[in-house]
Amino acid sequence: MRVLVCVKRVPAPGARIVLTDDQRAVDARHLPFAVSPHEECAIEEAVRIKERHGGSVVVMTLGPAEAEEQLRYAVSVGADEAVLVTTDGSDWDPQATAAALAQRTAELEASGGAFDLILFGNESADSAGYQVGIRVAHTLDRPVVSGIKAIEIEGDGLVARRETGAGFEVYRLPLPAVVAVREGINLPRYPTLPARLQAKKVEVARNEVEQTSGGLTMLRLVTPAETTSATSILGQGPEAAPAVVDLFESLGLM
Repeated sequence: MRVLVCVKRVPAPGARIVLTDDQRAVDARHLPFAVSPHEECAIEEAVRIKERHGGSVVVMTLGPAEAEEQLRYAVSVGADEAVLVTTDGSDWDPQATAAALAQRTAELEASGGAFDLILFGNESADSAGYQVGIRVAHTLDRPVVSGIKAIEIEGDGLVARRETGAGFEVYRLPLPAVVAVREGINLPRYPTLPARLQAKKVEVARNEVEQTSGGLTMLRLVTPAETTSATSILGQGPEAAPAVVDLFESLGLM
């Protein structure tokens, strides 16, 4: 099995987002970055497929030079090769992103053989567009399913399961195929220290691609209003017991 995983460098979940003065970009000077959680699970699933069926895993991202950090993380947990499609760090819309990834995928397949499976996260943690994987599949003329919580390789095809309120929807796809997975399909492993050190030595293949015009125009970014919670101290030690009882009674718990 030759598996490609496409990931995205995003602000670390839970980090406080600060915008630039013109509200057209995220101020990243003090912002930690990570792989989107869905895509972290996609990396883990690709490595598990390799462990069960043999083959190799290639991880690819479109982004600035700093995105090498996320690619090396993927290598530290089991990916074999890393490919960076470099940009100047500006945001690309889903159409332009998908076009660039599809172009580079075709080039990788021309030089190293077709990918049996291409994995995406169901959506990125920042823009949550749900589009790139489907657009890449359409460009490459391959079957695609999204929202997947289980994958099984069976001969020259795969079985994918999507969770619903009543159970699971089951899809059977011929290979090669494209699948977008959801967080919870697995529990991603942690990289070991030797693996992290080894990943620092891996050569990241770089490729520049010209940005094409997409169908969206960004006007400005807006951050949601921050919410805060107040904490009331009812007392210290045994003296707080009556206040706790009163609180439970007011909540209807007694």
